Amino acid sequence: MAKIGVTGIARVINAAAYSWLGFKAAYKYEAAFRQELWLCVFLVPAALYFGDTLADKAILISSLLFVLIVELINSAIEAVVDRIGDEIHELSGRAKEMGSTAVFIAIAIAVLIWIGVLA
Repeated sequence: MAKIGVTGIARVINAAAYSWLGFKAAYKYEAAFRQELWLCVFLVPAALYFGDTLADKAILISSLLFVLIVELINSAIEAVVDRIGDEIHELSGRAKEMGSTAVFIAIAIAVLIWIGVLA
């Protein structure tokens, strides 16, 4: 049986409200997210200035947003793992390490894109 819930514009409004709450939580509790967000505050204007074409600007900015997205997913994974329990477990450690690796790869991709576009 299908779940009956809010539909239409009310659903969009609710989704936006939940997204805003998630953004605020990430900013409040995740130092890495704050650092990457502030880096974006400085690099988005740089992308607008240094990007020669609209496509260049979009690619540079998208690479920054990609890092934020991956960081949010990593933070969500860490929150769920921490919620399950404080005990050391191989699978919990593996989940956190893989999330961290995903962030590292996203940052590497962004760096490569910036080098490629600006070189």
